[in-house]
Amino acid sequence: MKRISQREIANLLGVNVSTVSRALRGLEGVSQELRQKILSLAKEQGYRPNPFAVSLRYDTTRTIGIVVPDVSFNHYAHIVKRIEAEARKVGYMCIITDSDDKYENEKNCIDLLVNMHVEGIIVCLAQETTDFSHIQHLRKIHMPVVLFDRDAAIDISSVIINDAESAREVTNRLIDSGAKRIAFLGGPNKMKQTSERKHGYLEALRERGIPIQKELVKCNFISFNSGLSDTNDLLDLPEPPDAIIASHGMLTTSAMKAIESRRLRIPDDISIVGYMSDWISDVLTPRVSFVEQNQKEMGIKAFKLLHDQMDGDTCVQHVIVKARLELRDSTR
Repeated sequence: MKRISQREIANLLGVNVSTVSRALRGLEGVSQELRQKILSLAKEQGYRPNPFAVSLRYDTTRTIGIVVPDVSFNHYAHIVKRIEAEARKVGYMCIITDSDDKYENEKNCIDLLVNMHVEGIIVCLAQETTDFSHIQHLRKIHMPVVLFDRDAAIDISSVIINDAESAREVTNRLIDSGAKRIAFLGGPNKMKQTSERKHGYLEALRERGIPIQKELVKCNFISFNSGLSDTNDLLDLPEPPDAIIASHGMLTTSAMKAIESRRLRIPDDISIVGYMSDWISDVLTPRVSFVEQNQKEMGIKAFKLLHDQMDGDTCVQHVIVKARLELRDSTR
């Protein structure tokens, strides 16, 4: 049954909408007899006030917007869950939108959230995004905004992990285990997250005196099929890698699929380390060594930065959350 509105109650009783509004809110200016008629009809018809309409009237919706590349992906789901929990503590609700990792979708999501009068927006950039004018525009219209997980070289507050340092640590641990031909699977080179993790990988190779070989570096669109294709290319090399660093959970699972299809053994023939969640590692065989990205802390700090902005803080802050390397069964 369609929800009845104040205007419809007013039409049924032949009175002004303002009279109905005053009666429902318990304000003066309405006779006791008419007030009782309005309240009785409202109850009979199941009237409920629209909190969103009320909040718009007072220019405070108590909502924030979140934009993620893939809401179904475990990594983002964990971060969003924490953001929601922190927001709820101070009386805010979240509107979650999914860009499907596409630039145009990301712009549309942000336009939608602005039009819905959210009080702030938290964004994980799409891997297609190379033009950040739509993000910078948010600051021009005084919309609080924070980037998380993936940031950009722009003057916007952000929360990310120590991408370069974590990749450097992973590479050094693989070298220490005896690996000599370490491959790197990443997203698009223009994505800052990819460039930082690749930088850490290359830096470790240089420091340890291991020649950099371009054929061992594969940076393309993050998808299962892309990871599968890139890993097969690596395994087809005259000298295939003896270890792989996969800078995204999706690339980790597709790399393992390609390795298994060749009847190669992990880690005896080839080691692999991924950026992923611990429970995903647990369900894979063998259990994957991984960089734990501390989604809980990332979510907490992303909301705190946004909430501070909503309270009037204009400082741009770049927060680095320290990741942790957990070695399991996929490395020697």
